[in-house]
Amino acid sequence: MTSWSPAQYLKFEDERSRPARDLLAAVPLTAARRVIDLGCGPGNSTELLIARFPEAEVTGLDSSPEMLAEARARLPRARFVEADLAVWSPPEPVDLLFANAVFHWVPHHLDVLERLLASLPSGGALAVQMPDSLAEPSHEAMREVAASGPWSGKLAAAIARRDALPPPAAYYDRLKPVSARVDIWHTVYNHALGGPDAIVEWVKGTGLRPFLAPLDAAETSAFLRQYRTRLAAAYPPRVDGSVLFRFPRIFIVAVKG
Repeated sequence: MTSWSPAQYLKFEDERSRPARDLLAAVPLTAARRVIDLGCGPGNSTELLIARFPEAEVTGLDSSPEMLAEARARLPRARFVEADLAVWSPPEPVDLLFANAVFHWVPHHLDVLERLLASLPSGGALAVQMPDSLAEPSHEAMREVAASGPWSGKLAAAIARRDALPPPAAYYDRLKPVSARVDIWHTVYNHALGGPDAIVEWVKGTGLRPFLAPLDAAETSAFLRQYRTRLAAAYPPRVDGSVLFRFPRIFIVAVKG
């Protein structure tokens, strides 16, 4: 897979940061000594955590060197570490593990979340937000174009890469046995964007990456033309010419018992 592009991701920084702000608002801690931003990306969520817990030691973790370089440039006084969340564990007691839009990329993430929550001290919190968008037209179109074009063989792995998220009850049943409290909710964001091209730019920074990475330049151009055509049909213009990009997300806040 190609490297993560901080510049591409941050084209929609406000919209991408909004779920992180909403998740952080639901964290019940009044103070924290150590906070870790799991999948910190370019540091936009880490910045929110530093503002919320100014006395805490805040660390950002990510698997992308490109994202970590951007985060370090943005927050030179913060600490950032390269790590694989599939196997990482806190090396010392942590009050808050915060994860904005990362665990949908982690294989067997239910097992990982259960393990991370169990590692927290009593009263510690695990706060997680994940896109739940695979059934949306933007993501269905990715799979349809991938399966129907001459590149279908190249993109078989990308089509199968992400599974739909488990239902809320699955998270509750796994996390509640070690929690004093588990809150789970869905929020659907309707982002007003400039048109189908804006949706393409959005997903090029995230979900479209596995589909484009195996393609050469000519294939990429043809793929994007077909993809944009499907988006134009699925997202008609509104009264002001913009389109509403519907984006469901699941939120989980668990407090260790």
